[in-house]
Amino acid sequence: MDDKFLTEEMELTLLLVVDDINKSKVFFKDVLEAEVYREYGGTSVVLKLLNNWILLVTGGGPTEDKPTITFNPPEDKNRIDHQLIFRVPDCKASYELLKSRGAKFLTPPVDHGGEIRCFLRDPDGHLIELSEIVK
Repeated sequence: MDDKFLTEEMELTLLLVVDDINKSKVFFKDVLEAEVYREYGGTSVVLKLLNNWILLVTGGGPTEDKPTITFNPPEDKNRIDHQLIFRVPDCKASYELLKSRGAKFLTPPVDHGGEIRCFLRDPDGHLIELSEIVK
């Protein structure tokens, strides 16, 4: 057996736990232009976004294969342990476009010298960054 873990057949999926599956699906589809790939039983939605998979799921308790794990959406929107980052060619233009689609930003884009960035949240408070590298 080959002792290589990664193979061409593999893909990586980011799972986000959400409160309202429909509200989150609409946000990712209409604001961020994610493609809805599949939906399961009103509790999960698979999205394709920039050649990546995002799985939105509602919360739930332990299962046989994860007996001590409970899935919950973020409880404190100001304490972050992960975020999505979009590297964009024009942060200000992306900000204006997503804002026109209803995205709520923490601030307008801020120029940090070599990078211009701004942050928004999905309906459950997951942090999303727009970042432009300034050359």
